Amino acid sequence: MKKLLFAIIIGILCTPLFAQQKVSDVIDGVYVKEHVPARKPVPYHHLREADMMWGKKLWRMLDLREKINHPLYFPTRKMDDRYSLIDLLIYGVENEGLVAYSDIDDEFTTPITVAQLNTALGGGVDSVQVENPETGALELKIVPKERKTSEVTRYLMKEYWYFDKQRAMLEVRIIGLCPIRMYAKEAAIGEDQKDDSEEKELSMKQVMWVYFPAVRPLLANHEVFNPYNDSERRTFDDIFFKRRFSSFIYQETNVYNNRFVWSYKKGLDAMLESDRIKDFIFKFEHDLWEY
Repeated sequence: MKKLLFAIIIGILCTPLFAQQKVSDVIDGVYVKEHVPARKPVPYHHLREADMMWGKKLWRMLDLREKINHPLYFPTRKMDDRYSLIDLLIYGVENEGLVAYSDIDDEFTTPITVAQLNTALGGGVDSVQVENPETGALELKIVPKERKTSEVTRYLMKEYWYFDKQRAMLEVRIIGLCPIRMYAKEAAIGEDQKDDSEEKELSMKQVMWVYFPAVRPLLANHEVFNPYNDSERRTFDDIFFKRRFSSFIYQETNVYNNRFVWSYKKGLDAMLESDRIKDFIFKFEHDLWEY
């Protein structure tokens, strides 16, 4: 009888432990992902100044509305351990010690705070007039505004093309990334004007600059969606390292204060100028060899 009573007491005491163990074993899938969270970015090869035969600094524009760039834009909210690129950068600034730099220049000279980052994304706080139900008087109330990360639909990417004569290769390294927020200007709409979002003029706001080599470890530990196989997903670092994105040349180093292409060319002429710069780099490498 004593043994039976002792067994019942032990069973009652251990039941919460077993229940807790079952809850902790719940995973959203059939295995625990260990490879991607432990990945490290592929290191760059050593480069000497004496081996730099030629170099050119370029700026590229990535439009996330293009289908090939969708893995950088979606998901618009965190799901299934996946982030959009802008949400991942914000997570790095808030939790991983990643430094965000001001958009006053692209030389990474002026760090900004999280509050400034929130303001650039349309967040922060706002004041509204609210009627007091007891007195009927209007009172100012401070309400928080959420960050509008879904409005980040473009990225400006700074990169350096160079020819390494030691390895006899033309290569490129990404220097920085700048998320660009596209949002409609707030303006009064008259009775004779149409309230159509497609007809509103969009403003382009550079949110921040991040130094790409510093953010690579974070990019290498987070995966993006693979439409063909959920168990074989590439990471953000894979996309940039393997150039799995679409872009066009937006700016190059020049004597005119590094002016961008769209300041002196318009429409189709600007796209042709962008292609001319890309073709120049291709022909430069091609002319180095004899056949």
